[in-house]
Amino acid sequence: MRLGIIAALMTLGLAALVVTHMAAGPSSLNRLSPPQDRGGAAFALASQAAQTAAPPAPPIGITEPVAPQARVASAGRIALAYSAIAAQPSAAQPIATCNNPDALGLSRVVEIDTTGGPAFGTEHFKQYDFLHEKEVVLTFDDGPWPENTPMVLKALQDNCTKATFFEIGEHATWRPDLTRALVSAGMTVGSHTWSHKDLAKNPYAKDSEQAKQEIEMGVSAVHMAAAGGSIAPFFRFPALQQPPELIAYLGTRNIAIFSADIDTFDFKLRKSEDVVKSAMTKLAKNGKGILLMHDFQHTTAVAMPELIRQLKAAGYKIVHMVPKEPVTTLAKYDDMVRGQDKYSTNNNARPESSVVKTLSQ
Repeated sequence: MRLGIIAALMTLGLAALVVTHMAAGPSSLNRLSPPQDRGGAAFALASQAAQTAAPPAPPIGITEPVAPQARVASAGRIALAYSAIAAQPSAAQPIATCNNPDALGLSRVVEIDTTGGPAFGTEHFKQYDFLHEKEVVLTFDDGPWPENTPMVLKALQDNCTKATFFEIGEHATWRPDLTRALVSAGMTVGSHTWSHKDLAKNPYAKDSEQAKQEIEMGVSAVHMAAAGGSIAPFFRFPALQQPPELIAYLGTRNIAIFSADIDTFDFKLRKSEDVVKSAMTKLAKNGKGILLMHDFQHTTAVAMPELIRQLKAAGYKIVHMVPKEPVTTLAKYDDMVRGQDKYSTNNNARPESSVVKTLSQ
């Protein structure tokens, strides 16, 4: 009899615990579940999601990172929802707190779904104009380059903000440490061809395979320079010359194409104050925009601290673009990039740690 009473009490206690957890919601379940038991939390989240309507779908091509949610139509699909949740990445982290009270900072992060090769930049593409009034995306072409790229990076980090860099593949092979520094700092890095050739001109205009090689070797080289760091499937054509057949090709590779809203023409300017004036004047007229600059240019690198100061003073907000998925390279072009290193022989096959040892410091 006593054992029966104890069993009944234990049953009631367990039921109360389950009810308490259900009332607390999914966040409580996630918090209480140990790391090795994430499956149980995911299943509970899916069960609750089955009783609620799915949120409206975001615009094609652009989403702001949100916590993963199960979207199921009925309880009969809970098992499928559980599988989907378990496979999803962790939710995006909030924007880091900035310790510099005078910094420009970061206003918003947008995630770009590059499926099908969506194109951005209203100078050429009108469909995806995702910026609000007074919002700016900072982008830089033609790097990485010694001295200049580190100067740009320092200005961004000093002001707790971020940008997107479209790198020339050949430059990345010369100084891969600069690419790695950008990736480590949380900047978004895309590609800008192998050697900055105008793909709308011959021989590339007549030879699509040669044009694809110029694109793909750039992707492979930047990816290799990152040495395992995440490279975005973001691409910008040199001189913004964008042959339709290559736009279509990038779509098959799920690589997004970027023109610009505002071209500062900083490569034509010889004084840093003129770079700042060009950017601010054009922004005042346009109200917002994807801003095109070049970290290859020393005047632009020098101009960055003042440009950032004026952006903040004028009330502009910085938006940072990140990809939904990293870029994938093609083995054929990876091999072509490796073949560019004429001095890479078996003499240099050992890792540096086994060749060079610090004896005193």
